[in-house]
Amino acid sequence: MLLFQGKQILSAIFDMDGTLFDTERLRFKTLKQASLEIFGKALSEDTLIGSLGLSATKAEALAKAHNGEDFPYAEIRKRADELELDYVRNHGVPIKAGLLEVLERLRKSGLTMAVATSSRRAIAEEYLINANVLKYFDITVCGDEVSQGKPHPEIFLKAARALNCEPGQCFMVEDSENGMLSAIHAEGQAILIEDIKPPTPEIKAAALKAYRSMTEFLADLSECVPDLGMPELNESFPASMNQFRVGIHGFGAIGGGYLTQVFSHWDGYTRPCEIIAATRSRMLRESVNAFGRYSVRYGATSFDQTIDNVRMIDMDDDDAVIGMYTTAEIIGLSLPEQAIRNQAKVIAKGLLQRFERRGRELTLLIVLNKVGGAAFVRRHVQAELALLCPPAIGQQVLEKTHFAETVVSRIVSKLSNDALVRQLRIKSQMFQNSLEDEPAVATKASTPLPEYERLIGRFRPFAQPSSAMSQLHLILFNSEPDMPLYVEHGSDLLERLRQVKTVPDITQIQVIKNRLWNGPHAIVAWYASLLGHDSVGQGMGDARVSELAERLIRQEVGPALVAEYPQMAEVVSQFADTFLERCTTSFKDPCARVGRDPLRKLQRNERILSSIDLARKHGIGTPALAFGAALAIHHALHCKDDKALEAQAIRQVYRENDASVEAVLTHDIDCNGKRFPGLDPIRDAQLITVISDAFRQYSQRDVATRLNDLCIGA
Repeated sequence: MLLFQGKQILSAIFDMDGTLFDTERLRFKTLKQASLEIFGKALSEDTLIGSLGLSATKAEALAKAHNGEDFPYAEIRKRADELELDYVRNHGVPIKAGLLEVLERLRKSGLTMAVATSSRRAIAEEYLINANVLKYFDITVCGDEVSQGKPHPEIFLKAARALNCEPGQCFMVEDSENGMLSAIHAEGQAILIEDIKPPTPEIKAAALKAYRSMTEFLADLSECVPDLGMPELNESFPASMNQFRVGIHGFGAIGGGYLTQVFSHWDGYTRPCEIIAATRSRMLRESVNAFGRYSVRYGATSFDQTIDNVRMIDMDDDDAVIGMYTTAEIIGLSLPEQAIRNQAKVIAKGLLQRFERRGRELTLLIVLNKVGGAAFVRRHVQAELALLCPPAIGQQVLEKTHFAETVVSRIVSKLSNDALVRQLRIKSQMFQNSLEDEPAVATKASTPLPEYERLIGRFRPFAQPSSAMSQLHLILFNSEPDMPLYVEHGSDLLERLRQVKTVPDITQIQVIKNRLWNGPHAIVAWYASLLGHDSVGQGMGDARVSELAERLIRQEVGPALVAEYPQMAEVVSQFADTFLERCTTSFKDPCARVGRDPLRKLQRNERILSSIDLARKHGIGTPALAFGAALAIHHALHCKDDKALEAQAIRQVYRENDASVEAVLTHDIDCNGKRFPGLDPIRDAQLITVISDAFRQYSQRDVATRLNDLCIGA
């Protein structure tokens, strides 16, 4: 039972064409074509619109009134049926947006359901089966099974009786004027979903509720069904798929290991039919596409969660990325700042093509560890749109795009390429043992393939259909279990996503999370790495590292945040507890990954130095944070990764200035095409001195020294 607009609803009866399916336009096209073929003249728009919701008999009478008594309507209708069926069998039934989510909510609310359509049973059943929605309906009443067609109420009354329900307790969902009259005369709870021809104002006023689209009905319906709440970690994704596609622009730790889960849970009733994910990693693309799925491992609970229906595309393939922006309902953008700058042009092209072809809104989830990340992305996209289209068009494109600011409450790490190859090697042997004959993989003898390509080649021919493949899955990410994705209000779609927690102002949550997690996380990783530990979890087993982490969170960053945002004290405490707990168990969180980009992390308005400023504003000492800034330079000097450009830049400045820490802190460093301005030698003199002293105190003979000793006088 459902309580809707003060009415008790036990059943729902749906018209089919124009209500469930977007077939009225298709029907107009096929009737025109059939009439042109047989009669030599296409049916007029007036005739077609006038016949909406009519029985075949009344539609024939209208067509003859407009075209003469010799008009071969029956023959034309039969030919139009053939053309329409041919289209549907080749392209599928066009389902109304939001329909599957509506049907799932109604069914899970305990309603019985029926279809009441003017179409013949042979046509109706083929369409319902083709669209995979027949499973939702208990009965189907068709036009060839009633003596009087719409606007007579017979068909709705017959459906209500078959459901053992009083008409007044039935939704009767229609799109046409004749259909609405049929529902109103049946004394049902008429719901109007407008299609081609809106009914008159009088008929609209007689409806229980009138909507411009199925998604508007869905929004009202969602308010009446129970709130499913945040999903449990091991809760299954919805079995039913809707017609939406979603995108992941940046298949890194958060994009692939977290946003895909958010999208797979969707609204708790259905999930997207496809996740399109863009990455530059050829190994990841080919691995996921070969298996058709991958898994995220939650070590703390020994749970592997499988993400399926994923299609990987190349981020450097502009056409593929533009296609993702054109077709997806929502896209998670999870890229670093420089990559966003580089991708802004293709994003702008995708948004422009979407606007030109579909005119539909798009929600962009911006996952960027940066306050004002959504504005940052919007600004760069807007600049590229200005080069692609007139200002008025660019403004309309931006108005159709919701740039949603987010805060991620989870730590995720991506497995290394070496770990992925090891998995492929082991699973290749398992797969080979499960088959009698391994498929031959064509290769050029003169061009040996990398090992991962040879291994993937064994799986590719069996990707989706194979029962053997269903037993194999790749672990690509290690993750902590926290669920909510915090997003600022603004998009109706976001209010429906089950794993999303919308808030009116996300800035405070961003600041709290960034200050408590990102800066301290990097400091812990730098210290653990310098002490010889590979992962954050291993480092936390060292009393020196755990003491530093506790001091950072409990005595400096946490108290500074509470002083700044006293109303958020509970949130600060929760984030602090979660951070320390996670660090202790992060055995698969490499120090090298967490501690990358030391130059960016030492910027004036970034994680570490901005926390020092905030603490000093409230009279709180910061010896641990100053020590952390010194560790960033030590980490860069000891870093052996040839790809760590920021560490190389720090080393170069340090060596060119006679091993001067002050030079590193105050130098305007250019790295990878980006300028990193240093501290001001005069204004920041005290801070420079404190960090420099902490740097000098940390030496080989001090490795075993406690933090309290290292920070004396800091």
